[in-house]
Amino acid sequence: MAYNLQSLITILQQILDPEESLWIVDRNKPQLQSLLQKAESLMHILEKSSLTNILPSNLESQIRDVSYKAEDIIESRMVSSKLMQDRRSKFEQVVSNSVSLAFPTPDLQQVTQELDSAMEQVVKLMEGKKTTSSNRASFSHGDVQQVVESLSLVEVEKKKIPAGAPLLSSKINLVGVDAYLMQLKDRLTNMQTKLEIIPITGMGGIGKSTLARNLYDDPLITNRFDYRGWAAISQLPNMRDILLSLLRRLDEKIDDELSGCNENELKDILYKRLFGRRYMIVLDDIWSTKFWDEIRMYFPDNNDGSRIMITTRESHVAQYVANSKSLHHDMQLLNEAVSWDLLRQTVFGEEDCPLELQEMGYKISSDCGGLPLAIHVIGGLLSKVERSKDAWKHFSANVKASIVESEEQYSNILSLSYNYLPIYLKPCFLYMGAFPEDYKIKGSRLISLWIADGFVKSNGGKSLEEEAMDYLKLLVERNLLLVRREKSNGKALSYSIHDLLRDLCIRKANEEKFLHVKDSMRRVSVESSYEMDDMCASPQLMSVARSFICTNDKINISPVLCMLRLVRVLDVMGVLLEEFPEEILQLVNLRYLAINCSSGLPDGISRLHNLQTLICPHNMPYVTSELWRISELRHIRLVMTIFEIQEIQFDLKKLQTLFHAWVTPKLISSGFFKRIPNIIRLGIYCEDSPNIEVDLSHLRKLEKLSCQSNLNHDGSRFLRNLRLPFHLRKLSLLECVVFEILLSTLCALPYLEVLKISECVFESVGEAEAEEEWEATEGNEFCSLKYLHLHCLNLVRWKADETNFPRLQILVLTKCHKLEEIPSAIGDIPTLQKIYIAECGTSVAASAQQIQKVQQEEYDNYDLQVFID
Repeated sequence: MAYNLQSLITILQQILDPEESLWIVDRNKPQLQSLLQKAESLMHILEKSSLTNILPSNLESQIRDVSYKAEDIIESRMVSSKLMQDRRSKFEQVVSNSVSLAFPTPDLQQVTQELDSAMEQVVKLMEGKKTTSSNRASFSHGDVQQVVESLSLVEVEKKKIPAGAPLLSSKINLVGVDAYLMQLKDRLTNMQTKLEIIPITGMGGIGKSTLARNLYDDPLITNRFDYRGWAAISQLPNMRDILLSLLRRLDEKIDDELSGCNENELKDILYKRLFGRRYMIVLDDIWSTKFWDEIRMYFPDNNDGSRIMITTRESHVAQYVANSKSLHHDMQLLNEAVSWDLLRQTVFGEEDCPLELQEMGYKISSDCGGLPLAIHVIGGLLSKVERSKDAWKHFSANVKASIVESEEQYSNILSLSYNYLPIYLKPCFLYMGAFPEDYKIKGSRLISLWIADGFVKSNGGKSLEEEAMDYLKLLVERNLLLVRREKSNGKALSYSIHDLLRDLCIRKANEEKFLHVKDSMRRVSVESSYEMDDMCASPQLMSVARSFICTNDKINISPVLCMLRLVRVLDVMGVLLEEFPEEILQLVNLRYLAINCSSGLPDGISRLHNLQTLICPHNMPYVTSELWRISELRHIRLVMTIFEIQEIQFDLKKLQTLFHAWVTPKLISSGFFKRIPNIIRLGIYCEDSPNIEVDLSHLRKLEKLSCQSNLNHDGSRFLRNLRLPFHLRKLSLLECVVFEILLSTLCALPYLEVLKISECVFESVGEAEAEEEWEATEGNEFCSLKYLHLHCLNLVRWKADETNFPRLQILVLTKCHKLEEIPSAIGDIPTLQKIYIAECGTSVAASAQQIQKVQQEEYDNYDLQVFID
């Protein structure tokens, strides 16, 4: 496909960048410039003309194959030259900062000629001429003009989305399910004390999970049950992950004590946690009775009205679990009137549909066959179409053409959503096929993967991350990605994809040789040992793989590492390794490395000169100072690691993320923080408090800061020596001493939106034995704070009112056992939407309920929600 051109363009731009100091390409520079110019021209034509949806398959294959061929020629020589230079430098004990790069001229000429040929055919196609004799019968001038006209109506220029723009809701509107809601609410809340199993059945995409989620989050339900848990099961259930999902706390983070437990221990913990409590459990997307038999015994019948809700496509599973077919809630396809209502809401929201579009809109919704997912996705696509009768008529013809009388009816409808994607979004969507069913992936990780694989196009003043975030937003707007979890500031954190759309991803990715197929392994995703054996049997194909992603923690990845000669993405974070594999140091084309390794990063890591992202969730004891020779670094996510510091030769201008750096006097005196001028997210840990000032005030782009110390060491007071940047938006404090002057300093930060204080000690004023108290004094105003989370604090009294937090939207209190109450005046904050209470004293819960009661009875404010776990 044409989107493969962007990856080639990214590589050529890197080599030819005038500021690039690594590569010397004097001999082949004219040929490389010519190749880049032709690739950019062809990409530009295809982006602007909407032709990618009607290119003959042989022309699509030609563009794809020549792009892959050019990439292989260029990157193979880059890897060979860099490895040769590394060996020479090691032998001669000399460090060279540049590599001479030379290509066989005939190879470059050949791929340039093939790109020329593709360009000629595309131009002819644009002019409405016949492309080749093989498709004359099926591709006439009139056909091309009609399709191009149709497609141009839905082609949308990439939108310039402002930073912080709200995402559209990722939930399918609950249209036409009022009867289901009423029946299910009654079954969940009736006086039946025996543990009841409630199955919701229906085909994929019909809205089972959405219905269950709306019930799960309903205030009536949340107030009735002492404990709620949700787990996605899928076709290949991972019992340990499911148990952890059911045991997760309010903020969805796994407790340290749980992460180290084995499967049997987790089952025992689940049973004990549910025993004696009225609970509601949702098991989403069960496929087999075998799984139910494995987990059923860990749900005690407390005879108190507990409920288990399951969703499944398999009626026999529902019948087996509930012991009766009559107790199913079998969801049906929507009728035509309800289908139109859902489509109208998806396209227009609260607006009215223009009268001249209603008839055509009704027809489009009817053609979706009553499947909510299909209607929702088509609606997302239709919302991008010009609001004219002719445009909707052309669009309707395409929807109708996609419907065939077969089992693939809905698949063909959903295929439209892919066919109409702009070129730059197609590989980003296909990448979701590399992950398992129901997989939740952080947006930051997905963005780094796209950038590493060369999919993201540089666009003037925007960073690649900002550009990729726009891509994410557009995929959500088109209802192709779901937002699964939000950050504390309300922005999207993690995403997933519906099973039917994932099936579409895999099918399209195989058709276009995007993911591994029999004769191509450009991007490899491994979920089983069987797949790994298959990979190892094809070393020649693996040698051109650009991505390798392993999501199974029981797979031995060692045999395949030496085959991945040209790999850009190596994501094996799920596999725990005791030692850092030396083979990785030979993968000099790596841009993205996610590895779970308990040893430190070895000497030689600087060979990975292209590395942009480094992730390790395990506690590395140290990181060699060689890491700072990699000037391409953009994101480093490690766990409280001591960074060796010697001499830093240059500024790390591209570094945006660094978690977590162990602050030592040597780190500060080296001027390290002055070497990262563009850092956006920073995590620092301090155990032994240095007497030197930790000055971060010059970091003008720093928005997110996490500070952790150790209350058992002198480092507990390091916040006194910390100078904060003016533009900080999010601050997390863990195991720190919080003193009055610091709180006043935080109030002076005009953009601070999120504040998390965990396991900290509030330094009391007055007697040493005084109980801990936080008194927000008059004039201490957190003017922009929207989210406040107090966790595991010894606070006894908290005094504050609406003037201290005038814009607060969400208040979260967890494990504050000694706290007496929430200040009653907090309820007077006009922007307050939610209060979450978990594992606090009964008086705290009572004060939250009293705040809600007063707001409802005295001010008719029914918008404030209170959740007590």
